Amino acid sequence: MNEAVSSLAQQDRAAGFDRVTRRAIVAATVLGAAWRIAMLINRWNLGLVFNDSVYYSYQAQHNAQGEWFRLVFTNGPGAEHPPVASLLMTPASLLPHLVSWQRATSTLLGIAVVPLIALLGLRLGGRRVAVIAAFVAAVYPNLWINDSLVMSESAAVFFVVIALLCAWQFQQRFDYRSAIITGVVVALAALTRSEMVALAPLLALIGFRSRPRLEWLKRAVVMLVVVGAVIAPWMIYNSTRFDAPVLLSANEGITILGANCDATYGGPKMGGWLTSCLNDVVIQPGEDASELSRREHKLAVQYMREHVRRLPLVVAARLLRTVDLYGLHDLVLIDMADQRGRVQSWGGILSWWLLAPLAAVGWWRSRRRCGWILLAPAISVFATAAIFYGAHRLRAPLEPVVVICAAMAMAGSALGQRLIGRVLAHPRFAALAN
Repeated sequence: MNEAVSSLAQQDRAAGFDRVTRRAIVAATVLGAAWRIAMLINRWNLGLVFNDSVYYSYQAQHNAQGEWFRLVFTNGPGAEHPPVASLLMTPASLLPHLVSWQRATSTLLGIAVVPLIALLGLRLGGRRVAVIAAFVAAVYPNLWINDSLVMSESAAVFFVVIALLCAWQFQQRFDYRSAIITGVVVALAALTRSEMVALAPLLALIGFRSRPRLEWLKRAVVMLVVVGAVIAPWMIYNSTRFDAPVLLSANEGITILGANCDATYGGPKMGGWLTSCLNDVVIQPGEDASELSRREHKLAVQYMREHVRRLPLVVAARLLRTVDLYGLHDLVLIDMADQRGRVQSWGGILSWWLLAPLAAVGWWRSRRRCGWILLAPAISVFATAAIFYGAHRLRAPLEPVVVICAAMAMAGSALGQRLIGRVLAHPRFAALAN
């Protein structure tokens, strides 16, 4: 059975990006765009809530006015998040009704993710995987639920998919050019969501087992140097604005402290993040964001040391939250606080329960050919959850991998082969390609 599936996938990849496949992907993209635009219209006049969207929106506004990367309220230097998400929203901030156009920016990124996932599916599994992945990506709630929000999730998913496409090219060609391109895109992903910097060492391991050790080492070093070179200007810029070092963002302290207090170490909130964990922190006179973050980090580490016996259970809760097996009510409340609807959030949970087991099967079938590339985002997401907390928004970079791997499982099944084969071969559908 596995040999038959592998042979079919090879035939699909050899068939390439034919007209029928292209038209199917266009149809899926139109479907995904229509739904996302409908979501955008529904949220068009919706104001911001007091969460990270305020930071992204106001920082983009400051950028548009030539006051680059400022804090929301104090107008001091700001680096609570890496710069790319707010930079992408900066052009929209020059327009009237700027929050609405910032939402439109996020929506455009979400629409672009659909054909990008299809392209990744084509590269990794052939045209059947590409078509299935495109239609799943078009309707999968855990992708579109983040679009039209003034947040970083849509941009993070966008860059992660491109990074995986570049990583596949790097694995196939294993040349310096591919290593450089992969490094640039991984750096952009890290400058969108700081935890994505973990992709750099993970994807640098491409070729470790299959290539001569020195040959692998040279390309890995090149890729990592490129990542550092792209991130360096942001780090250097921050060194001129803050008293303490700021690598990618100045919110590490608040993130880790909000996940380490009595309320998140037991009860229904265990493994989550709460603003109440920050109640005892008072900004001191003359203290900038970097110094505050460093002090919050020390408080969090002190709390962890005092409750080290409880920590394994808390980490387990964080990981279970990440895979929707614990704290569902709290996860939905967090989604709603970020302007994701209750029904949408539950739709994402149910969809995850359906797709995640299929994704595990699909990954297992493809593990020898592209398993490490698809595993890298999963390692990054679960490591982030274990260190910080479990939430749907932190899982966002893993969602396109779930779609691709689930599509591989469906395309590899007898039912999936017959269904997609008949669709692509149907005279009326094939006529669209002419």
